[in-house]
Amino acid sequence: MNALRLNVGWAALWLVAATCAHAADPAGGSIYTCVDASGRKLTSDRPISACLDRPQRELGPSGNTRRIIGPTLTEHERAEQAAIARQEQEERDRVSEERRRERVLVARYPNQPAHDAERNAALETVDSLTELAQQRKVDLQERRKALNQELEFYQRDPAKAPVKLQRQLAENDAETAEQQRFIAAQTQEKRRINQRFDKELVQLRTLWAARQTVPGVVSGMGAATR
Repeated sequence: MNALRLNVGWAALWLVAATCAHAADPAGGSIYTCVDASGRKLTSDRPISACLDRPQRELGPSGNTRRIIGPTLTEHERAEQAAIARQEQEERDRVSEERRRERVLVARYPNQPAHDAERNAALETVDSLTELAQQRKVDLQERRKALNQELEFYQRDPAKAPVKLQRQLAENDAETAEQQRFIAAQTQEKRRINQRFDKELVQLRTLWAARQTVPGVVSGMGAATR
């Protein structure tokens, strides 16, 4: 009998200890509570199906709130939420890329003289190419004069001119037209270069001014405010 009492006592102590351990275990059973559409407060040991369209609280054994479970979204709502998230991320990426480009721009052109120097260098390159094309046109015109003199012998019937002469005349015309197109393209290129640098200058003046207002920043940008 004494042995039986001893065993029962040990069993009771083990049960109490197990109960206390379960209560102290933060990963123990949860209690879910919410207020449904009718205003009733519901409680359950598992997520409440009547509250899938509204927030519900997951409570620990001690009554502390472990987390708040948001409403379960429909497929359409999840798609809308994902689309909004993508748009927000794309906007953050756009702003980040814009800031990066601004930093690169200011690093490349710390002041207006640096910007002007690169503009002038770009324009000089175009002018050099245009000058070469113009000189080539002059050479072609001189060559055309010599070909025309040969063609004078066949004024009455140019079709009787030698095939070689006819080919040379056609090649001269084609190359002259090509040089003219190239010169026109370089004129467009100069316009594009000026437009690009003008646009950059507007942005750079704002960035330069912003840097000057930062305490401790010495940029030597006096020429940038012209």
